[in-house]
Amino acid sequence: MAKDSPPRWDRRMQQRMARGEAAALGELYDRYAPLVHSLAHRVLDDDEAAGRITREVFGHLWEHPDTYDPKQGSIRSWVANVTQELAVAQLRRTEAAAYEASGETSREKLAALEEKIRRVAAAARADYIVRSMPPPLWDALELAYFQRRDYRQAAADLGVTEDEARRRLRLGLQLLSTANTRAGEDFPRDGTSPPGHGRAR
Repeated sequence: MAKDSPPRWDRRMQQRMARGEAAALGELYDRYAPLVHSLAHRVLDDDEAAGRITREVFGHLWEHPDTYDPKQGSIRSWVANVTQELAVAQLRRTEAAAYEASGETSREKLAALEEKIRRVAAAARADYIVRSMPPPLWDALELAYFQRRDYRQAAADLGVTEDEARRRLRLGLQLLSTANTRAGEDFPRDGTSPPGHGRAR
C-alpha cells in the first residue's frame, strides 16, 4: 500500500512550489506522476487521454500551489483530488459531445450519462482509497472479502484479537463507502471551476 509523504515534506514542498521552484515541480512529478496517470486512466480508459490529463494536472499544480491546504490532508490527496476532478470533467465533456453528435440528447440519455460518470468516479475513488489504505486495514479486507474468511479466521491469520479484526474490517469498509457517497459530488460539471484542495477529502 502506498503511504502519504511525511507532513514536513508536504509543508516544505508547498513552500517551494509557492516560491516557483521548478525543481520542486520536478520532484512532485517524479513522486506522483504514476499515481496521476493511473487515476486518470481509471476514469478515461484511454492511455493518450490519461497522458494529457497528467500534463494538465501538473500544469495546474504549478500554476495554483495555493490551492493546497495542509489542513485538508496530504499533498498526495491534493494531487489525487485535482486529478480526479480534471479527469471527470474531461470524461463529462467527451461523453456529452458524443451524445450530442449522435442526436440522442433526451433527458433519459443525459441521466444515463450522469450515472455513468458517477460510477466511473466512484470506481476511481475506490481505487485510490484502496491504494492509500493503511496495510492493516487492507489486509483485513483482503482476507474477509477476497479469501472469504470470517472475522474469527481473519483474526487468527493476522495474529490479532477478534475485536481488533472486527475494528479493522469496519474501518476499512467505512473508508470504501466514501467512494460512493463522495464521488462526483465535488467535480465541476462544466469543467470551468479550477480544482483545488478546498474540495479534497
